[in-house]
Amino acid sequence: MSRAKKWVQYFLSHRHVTMELIHKIDEAHYDYKPTPTSMTAKQLATHMLFSFYNFANTAKHGDPSLFRQKIEEPETNLAKLAETYTEKTRQLIESMSDDDFDRTLDLTAIFGTQMSTAQFLQLAMDHEIHHKGQLFVYVRGMGHTDLPLFVKRG
Repeated sequence: MSRAKKWVQYFLSHRHVTMELIHKIDEAHYDYKPTPTSMTAKQLATHMLFSFYNFANTAKHGDPSLFRQKIEEPETNLAKLAETYTEKTRQLIESMSDDDFDRTLDLTAIFGTQMSTAQFLQLAMDHEIHHKGQLFVYVRGMGHTDLPLFVKRG
């Protein structure tokens, strides 16, 4: 199995849970935040979706400037955004060659270091997992008690 296919499986094992959580957020709760200094539910969800997309776009093209690309998205429905950006991100990762994962990215301007594309994607995954944990707190605070496990296998 190619490295890209393995990465897509890994990504989707976590993203499907993120999407399930996002689907539990009603539009009436988009402005919900558990503390006054927290992001709103909508901000957190879009941050997760757009960030991983930017990580994957940077990884695919080897261009660190893409990481800071601002995404202007007219769609406001979180569930639709989750579907769209999960698919876009999946396609980017899937289109990578095995050699792409070994490419060194010069990320000194952003993270103060260089790293391989594989390490960079692992950073994206760690970021997703971190915020997914926060999203669990948000949807539980909205009153949801039927929540998924932290990862979906198979």
